[in-house]
Amino acid sequence: MSTDADPDGRILLLRHGETEWSRTGKHTGRTDVPLTDEGRAAARRVRDALALVRHDAPPARVLCSPRTRARDTAELAGLRVDAVDDRLVEWDYGDNEGWTTPQIRESQPGWTIWDGPWPGGETPGDVAARADAVLADARALLGGGDVVLVGHGHFSRVLTARWIGLPASGGVHFRMDPAGVSVLGFERGVPRLDHVNQRPTPAEDQ
Repeated sequence: MSTDADPDGRILLLRHGETEWSRTGKHTGRTDVPLTDEGRAAARRVRDALALVRHDAPPARVLCSPRTRARDTAELAGLRVDAVDDRLVEWDYGDNEGWTTPQIRESQPGWTIWDGPWPGGETPGDVAARADAVLADARALLGGGDVVLVGHGHFSRVLTARWIGLPASGGVHFRMDPAGVSVLGFERGVPRLDHVNQRPTPAEDQ
């Protein structure tokens, strides 16, 4: 139901910068892969992307995945992390960890993370439940301003989908590149998408 009362803040999603595994398309869940040089540079530049979509006041809360690639991105982007939240980790890919989609499809034709199967890993239902819990807690903090969640690609896409009432598999409709920023806002109390996959300006264009 629509209301006239929107909270002061919105939820900002920041994906970590490029890693060697993300550059080559390897599914990176539990593995703690560091940022590449380009990933670190993009994380520094993402300050501008954040400035374009953030409210003027400092964030009310910045929560970050425990993975090094996320924590380093937050630091390089000029964010002060208030807490590390284990629920912000990437989708657990189970037996498909470290494999690219073409490699997985050699034994599982037509495979996607959205359709499965998910041997040894999280199902979409598992990931959706985790996303719903994160969003509920973040939404409770919005009275104090924006809440920034620093994490990963697939999980951020699930957060986006769940925000507007889609199943976890609805994340297939949203792009989230390394160092991308999405903003989850409101239309008179109804969740909406304000920005999706805002990117830092390439260095050569600055």
